Amino acid sequence: MTTGIRDKVAIIGMGCSRFGERWDAGSEELMAEAFHEALADAGIEKEELEAAWLGSACDPINLGNSAVPLAVTLRLPNIPVTRVENMCATGTEALRGAAYAVAAGACSFALALGVEKLKDTGYGGLPVRTKGLFNDMWMPYGSAPGTFAQLAGAYSARHGIDMGDLKRAMAHVSWKSHENGAKNPKAHLRKPVSIETILKAPMIAEPLGLFDCCGVSDGAAAAIVTTPEIAAGLGKRDAVLIKALQLSVSNGSEAHYKDWDGSYVVNTRKAAARAYQEAGIRNPREDLSLIEVHDCFSVTELVTMEDLGISEEGGAARDVLDGFFDAGGTIPCQIDGGLKCFGHPIGASGLRMAYEMYLQLQGRAQDRQRPDVRYGLTHNLGGTPSSNVACVAVFGRADA
Repeated sequence: MTTGIRDKVAIIGMGCSRFGERWDAGSEELMAEAFHEALADAGIEKEELEAAWLGSACDPINLGNSAVPLAVTLRLPNIPVTRVENMCATGTEALRGAAYAVAAGACSFALALGVEKLKDTGYGGLPVRTKGLFNDMWMPYGSAPGTFAQLAGAYSARHGIDMGDLKRAMAHVSWKSHENGAKNPKAHLRKPVSIETILKAPMIAEPLGLFDCCGVSDGAAAAIVTTPEIAAGLGKRDAVLIKALQLSVSNGSEAHYKDWDGSYVVNTRKAAARAYQEAGIRNPREDLSLIEVHDCFSVTELVTMEDLGISEEGGAARDVLDGFFDAGGTIPCQIDGGLKCFGHPIGASGLRMAYEMYLQLQGRAQDRQRPDVRYGLTHNLGGTPSSNVACVAVFGRADA
């Protein structure tokens, strides 16, 4: 019987570059920025690393198609290095590879690093990796905003929520993230925005306005993992343990049958259920301290609250407007600003989310610090609501 990797892997060091329009740095400089912070935080020598995973989804110009640039840039000690890509879950996929290697006993210290230089592509949104600036005209969803606008419409219809009320809840989601991002020196966007400004912003894809959409950024994040026993031997009493790391990938049935109405994300629900079982979480609304979810659009964050089992069906909008997910609420969401304020350099986002949980669990998040953080959850969603990959990870202290 499988038991998962709960409490078998400890994160002993993490690093994160400043996110933004990083015209001052290439992919190599961003990797080095995140790696050197992680290595210094871990307190080990680079030569002790035994394997590494590089996550990058849309950076063939700067990185090519292998993991060699990671080894060369960081002068890693001739160890196996693997490149991974899994849509918007790419950063967490890199962490999964490193964590599984340590849990299996294949290595004592492993590195996971995610990086993306999207601004260099010259594309206004997420680029099509093989065709430069041109999307296929036959793509059924047309654009990412158009796809997730359909999620908003389906959610509104399923639960009988007036679209005006849903827009106000979505505006609160964006307002909250901008308030949080203003306190984070590594965020791309650091300016609070009023609810009125959000509601009056130009429409991108009804009902998603400008501030309902996350931006495009450059960035990198890294983690160094080992076993809890080795971490203890290094004196790492504040090591953060991986309690669960689960992935669910669509088999296409959502788009092919009538059972799914487009108002929720099947794979988020499946990944969350597996993660809760692995982590021993019975009531996420009571057990979780913090969450970072894939807020590519404000409605995605709102719907995810129900997919994660935190809000009841049709109740997420009410929880959002009640401040349940605000920085001072019961379970803060995107306390670092989220994708909304960091942007979404695909390979880095999942590890950037883990970085915030790592800091919070160690009490090192400065102005953003929440009291008594026991469990933190991160969630990535890649692709479209009808055909996607979803990843849910749970992190906790050794005594949790």
